[in-house]
Amino acid sequence: MSELQLIPVVLSGGSGTRLWPVSREKHPKQLQPLLGDESLLQNTLRRLEGLPLGAPVVVSNQEYRFITAEQLRQLGLADWTLLLEPVGRNTAPALTAAALYATRDGADPLLLATPADHHVRDVEAFRQAIRLGLPDAERGAVVTFGIVPDRPETGYGYIETCADGAAPVVRVLLAFAEKPDPATAAAYVAGGRHLWNSGIFMLRASVWLKAIGRFAPEILAACRKAVTAARDDGDFVRLDADAFAASPADSIDYAVMEKLAAEADLGIPCRVVPLDVGWSDVGAWDALWQAIDRDADDNAVKGDVWLEDSHGNLVIAEHGLVACIGCEDMVVVETADAVLVAPRARTQEVKRIVSRLKAAARSEADLHRKVHRPWGWYDGIDSGERFQVKRIVVSPGATLSLQMHHHRAEHWVVVRGTAKVTRGEETLLLGENESTYIPLGVKHRLENPGQIPLEIIEVQSGSYLGEDDIVRFEDNYGR
Repeated sequence: MSELQLIPVVLSGGSGTRLWPVSREKHPKQLQPLLGDESLLQNTLRRLEGLPLGAPVVVSNQEYRFITAEQLRQLGLADWTLLLEPVGRNTAPALTAAALYATRDGADPLLLATPADHHVRDVEAFRQAIRLGLPDAERGAVVTFGIVPDRPETGYGYIETCADGAAPVVRVLLAFAEKPDPATAAAYVAGGRHLWNSGIFMLRASVWLKAIGRFAPEILAACRKAVTAARDDGDFVRLDADAFAASPADSIDYAVMEKLAAEADLGIPCRVVPLDVGWSDVGAWDALWQAIDRDADDNAVKGDVWLEDSHGNLVIAEHGLVACIGCEDMVVVETADAVLVAPRARTQEVKRIVSRLKAAARSEADLHRKVHRPWGWYDGIDSGERFQVKRIVVSPGATLSLQMHHHRAEHWVVVRGTAKVTRGEETLLLGENESTYIPLGVKHRLENPGQIPLEIIEVQSGSYLGEDDIVRFEDNYGR
């Protein structure tokens, strides 16, 4: 067992619209620090520490590749692969692409496929459950992890199990069950044989490829082409867009697991390790309320929050002070550009608001006011007719693209650090409290040659101020 390496395959492509306004289409919940100082993605990899791990493979949407890469760097990992999906195709193609990539050199590693957006309270118990399942996975079984239910939940799928006499802790997987009605859920919990489906799987790469080839060969064929034609540019492995887009969209459960559990002739045993670890899928605001520590009045708060005569609430303040008086069982979430107020029992309906925002082409559905870029980030402080003000922070050594705009001019004021500015044929070096003007139509570039973050205030003025009014001539990030 000492030479065994377990490769985490972290599935990080979802958008998490039910956690709006914190989760946005291009900055989703797995990249947010909803529980603690690190993001859910970072927490997912942290809780695997101490296991016999190989370099993780993170499967992510290309839209948020830069912030995902930055969060992986912050973990201090020796090595990792960021596998980029050009379009979302659900978890079965994501795992298939990761398995093909992991076997490209002829190896057959053990894979631990896990969503990037779950929360586990008892981390050591989680690690022990992984260790318990390793021998079966190494011998060719598909091992999944079932959450020991603490209530008759109707929002999760269930796994039916039975005890294995040879290994009473690891159970035999009998069948998957769809989300039940309340009476069926109560019977499942009372019977003791049903566990919640966590969506976490451990198996050899070859076992997954054999199963997906049997039950969904069109997914395997499309992903094989996408991986064969993938482009590795150092920071990212980009799956071929046309090939991956041709794959059917399906989940691991529907594409393979439900069929595999019912078919014995393929010769792949299915096992379940029970998980009693304080698990949550953080699927909506009411689930986050259950996962967060609460005070004596059953309130869960984060940020600058003041409560008076209030009970059973989740209140998050990201940007300013939030005060609640006489609130009962409510969710209040404040960000720099949006506020959500809803009864805690109706937070599953938040996605309807997001759909309406998208239909109205509102930017709040996709982006925060603070937008991350590969060189740093910017915050849209204010805007009005023919003007926009941004706070821009450029990381040490980073460089924006050489660009120009057809419809706007820009004024830059250095607040902190040193700016190297290309303006037409000129090169300027600006320190704190110094400024420059970039006329409309002039090529320009901003660089940070210093050792500390460069912070500037940018004032844009013109007839059109959209982010698509950028003509790039040179770019270090391949945009």
